[in-house]
Amino acid sequence: MIKRTLKKIHEMVNGLNNISGFETIEVKGVSINSRTLTEGNLFVPLTGEQTDGHKYVQGALENGAAAAFWKKDVPNPPEHQPVIIVEDPEQALQRLAKAYRDQLDVKVVGVTGSNGKTTTKDMIAALLATKYKVHKTSGNYNNHLGLPLTLLSMPEDTEAAVLEMGMSSRGEIEFLSKMARPDIAVITNIGESHLLDLGSREEIANAKLEIVDGLAKGGLLIYHGDEPLLIERIAKRKDAFRSLCFGRNDENDIYPLEISQDQNSTSFTVSGREEKYVIPVLGRHNVLNALAAMLVARELGVDEEHMQSGLSTISITNMRMEMVAGAHGEKIINDAYNASPTSMKAAIELIEGMSGFSKKILVLGDMLELGPHEKNFHLKIGEHISPEEIDWIFTYGALGKYIAEGAASSFSSERVLSFMDKQELISSLKKHAGANDLILVKASRGMKLEEVVKALQEA
Repeated sequence: MIKRTLKKIHEMVNGLNNISGFETIEVKGVSINSRTLTEGNLFVPLTGEQTDGHKYVQGALENGAAAAFWKKDVPNPPEHQPVIIVEDPEQALQRLAKAYRDQLDVKVVGVTGSNGKTTTKDMIAALLATKYKVHKTSGNYNNHLGLPLTLLSMPEDTEAAVLEMGMSSRGEIEFLSKMARPDIAVITNIGESHLLDLGSREEIANAKLEIVDGLAKGGLLIYHGDEPLLIERIAKRKDAFRSLCFGRNDENDIYPLEISQDQNSTSFTVSGREEKYVIPVLGRHNVLNALAAMLVARELGVDEEHMQSGLSTISITNMRMEMVAGAHGEKIINDAYNASPTSMKAAIELIEGMSGFSKKILVLGDMLELGPHEKNFHLKIGEHISPEEIDWIFTYGALGKYIAEGAASSFSSERVLSFMDKQELISSLKKHAGANDLILVKASRGMKLEEVVKALQEA
């Protein structure tokens, strides 16, 4: 984590006040939450709709904070205390993070995309950790607050940082990229997430490509080469940076040759190599995430043997194609963290392709933020499901009912059940599911379908 004297912090953020008498105080780390700060932290008071962090500055200082920021137009800053007056605490936090990153000799990998960025981040970190000391984004700390906090928590001897970059509107990825200054940028794919905000996949592609705006001179862009929206845009800028692509077709720089999976892992081979790679996560789409990670690792000098060992030991963030056991012998794939039409289809195809189970059951909820065509996206998901491969479909939510409506075109009515009440869904699901059944649970994060998984795990 950042360790600097208050004098240095003051210089890094262009502090506005005189801090003589406190200049030698050492700051160790940064916190935006007075309840979880640790001794020596710099406390950053943020202002939101519900509260004003300035109310907690005095308490933070009394409870071990080494210093705090204070917005210049907020009255009554603590007197005779180690407080740095700034134009705006949030902007000062971001300025501090950028200055800290600029002071470190570290290779930075930035990862964005509509789907799979967290899993790809985890895979890249696992591969690079076979050779380097690695720091990565925790969970999905990937926005205008999460990224600076991730940077400021990075140990000074970090050799490679893997940073996830999320967005909801244009300009956000550009802002994060210019803060992190990646040496390598990765775009996992262009999906339908954020259609509500951006209006079209074309605009989503433009927003994701903002990641190259902060790319270091001579930097490398790694992107999904099956996506025409990326191909045509990158071709227009091919002289601005180097690029490599991954994907399913043989025009990519790396593509899979053979893919097989069992109940707990996926194995694959890749173009130009004889080695077999194994990832302890399910889904053909995760093979593509692994290919992106392999291109990063090759760029940074990780050999094939270490890539094999690194991929086999990856730890994926929870609720992303996570296989867990139910209380009565069910096998549950918990993919309740997020959902879009692209990721929903991939998860369903995974379940359809798996064998050796008594029954296969889908529990699907609303996909959010899809804009004016959200009903049609859900209908098509239902139409996409194979009645020969899936035994039961349970849907949840106002949009989930359209998945059920789409499935009704090929499923008998007794095999498709739609719910608006989660507890009713759980009760019905428990009656239908049993030992050696495979259950996929997937929806957007706001639907909280992990509560269904938890209920199935309880006796």
